[in-house]
Amino acid sequence: MADGPKDFGHVPVLARRCVELLAPALTWHHPDGSGAILVDATLGAGGHAERFLREFPGLRLIGLDRDPSALDIARDRLAPFAERITLVRTRYDGLAPALAELGYGAVESVDGVLLDLGVSSMQLDRAERGFAYAKDAPLDMRMDPDQPLTAADIVNTYDEAALADILQRYGEERFARRIAGRIVRQRAHAPFTSTSELVAVVYQAIPAAARRTGGHPAKRTFQALRIAVNDELDSLRGALPAAMAALRVGGRIVVMAYQSLEDRIVKRVFADAVASRTPIGLPVELPGHGPRFRSLTHGAERADAAEMQRNPRSAAVRMRALQRIEHEAEPQHAIGKGDS
Repeated sequence: MADGPKDFGHVPVLARRCVELLAPALTWHHPDGSGAILVDATLGAGGHAERFLREFPGLRLIGLDRDPSALDIARDRLAPFAERITLVRTRYDGLAPALAELGYGAVESVDGVLLDLGVSSMQLDRAERGFAYAKDAPLDMRMDPDQPLTAADIVNTYDEAALADILQRYGEERFARRIAGRIVRQRAHAPFTSTSELVAVVYQAIPAAARRTGGHPAKRTFQALRIAVNDELDSLRGALPAAMAALRVGGRIVVMAYQSLEDRIVKRVFADAVASRTPIGLPVELPGHGPRFRSLTHGAERADAAEMQRNPRSAAVRMRALQRIEHEAEPQHAIGKGDS
């Protein structure tokens, strides 16, 4: 089956594998997904959502995204399924409040959760958003255009130490101090307003030998600024426990990460969930000894060569999945003498 109309500017990554992993949870009661609820917490242009709605004609889908333009595109794409979708403008760590607002509980209320992390190809392709280092645009990088902080604000106002910390922490940029120092010296003459201005400074700061390897010299700087602007890692740390708490027994969560910082967070949270018999930082207390989970993937799954050729964005993906299983029963209390 095709992954969806190409004119929507988004080809969903690992769409077939997402269906394979989530289908058992969605068809728990009925083969067509009747009564099942799937949360696509990173809706984007709706490519994955469309795939699920077509394959499970009884499925109810809740789509979350902070980007209003993405919601508009997804609403258009998913118009044939309008009676089965609910779209909510929020970050993915707003999953629990969104479910509550819709009348669902924060605990054991949905059958599946999908998180396709990072910046979408739709956002990268729109030069005016400022995500792409290869296209000149305002230095913006906001996924939510109504939030106040932009990449230009960080570049033009943060001190040298704070800039270096962002570049090293979120971009794993080994020349973070050199880049930060050059940014501060450059902005003393005029503030940065465009992506091309920043690219030029980063290029000058990185030694010539290093520029010849490891991809575009500005790649790590742009990643770091985007993560900082959108608070992506803290959002992920909040979203994962909320998503796992929302799963019914038998429910499943699939997460796709595209850079190592995100994947490390997912790996750590999932490993703790599988190993632990106690609540794992969930937003609410669950009955018994706490939720139990089992891994559905052996490490992180990758796209195969055919998909990478068809959809280059899939080359970076790391997919991990869990299933919620029965938590242990409370130990029985033995009634002895003196017990009433």
